[in-house]
Amino acid sequence: MTVLLVMAKAPVAGTVKTRLCPPATPVGAARIAAAALRDTLDAVRATPGVIPVLALRGRLADAEEGAALTAALAGWTVLPQRGDGLGDRLAHAHADVAAAWPGRPVLQIGMDTPQVTPARLGVAVRRLLTVDAVLGRAVDGGWWALGLRDARHAAALREVPMSTAQTGRRTVAALADRGLRTAPLAVLRDVDEWPDALAVAAEVPESRFARAVAPLHHALRRGGRP
Repeated sequence: MTVLLVMAKAPVAGTVKTRLCPPATPVGAARIAAAALRDTLDAVRATPGVIPVLALRGRLADAEEGAALTAALAGWTVLPQRGDGLGDRLAHAHADVAAAWPGRPVLQIGMDTPQVTPARLGVAVRRLLTVDAVLGRAVDGGWWALGLRDARHAAALREVPMSTAQTGRRTVAALADRGLRTAPLAVLRDVDEWPDALAVAAEVPESRFARAVAPLHHALRRGGRP
C-alpha cells in the first residue's frame, strides 16, 4: 500500500493563509484554511488502498474547527513536523514515513488544494507504481503533489527553494540529479491569494471550502466589510 501523506499547518488565526488578508480577517482566513484541510482529509479518506498520514505543524487544540479536524483524523497516524524551512520539513516528514513504513511508496500533498478528489489521488497512486516519482505542478510554478517510490529521496528537497515560480522545475531537476524519472500529474491551482480562493471555490461549489469563502465573497460584492 502507498502512504498518502498530508502536510498541514494547524489553522490558527494569524498564522495561516495570511495572504488572504485582506480581504479576509485573520480568523476568516483560518476558517477558510480549516475548511480546505477538512476537504483534503475527506478526499484522502475516500481514496482506496492507501495509508493516511498527517504531518502537522502546530496544535489543533488552538485551531479554528479544531474539534472537527480532530474527529476527522480518527484512524490516521499524526506525526509532528520537524525542521526549519519548508524543504527541510518536507524531507523530515518523508524520512519519518520511510522509517515507519519501510519500502512503501509515498504520495504527499498539502492543504492548499481542496479541489483534489479521490479519483485524482487514485490516478497518482497508480502512476507512482510504474515510475520513480510523480509531480503535480501548480499554476503558480510550484507543486501540489509529490510521489516517491523511495521516500528517502525527499532529502533532495532541502536544496530546492520553495514557494517560487521555479519550485516545480527545480524539484524535477533535483530528482533527476538522483537518477529518478518523474512523471507529471495534472496541474492544479493552489490557494495562496484571494483570486485563487475564488477560482477554487467556483471549481468545487459544494465543498466546505466554497461555503467558507462564500460569506466574504458576498459581503465584498455588496460593498460591505468581511
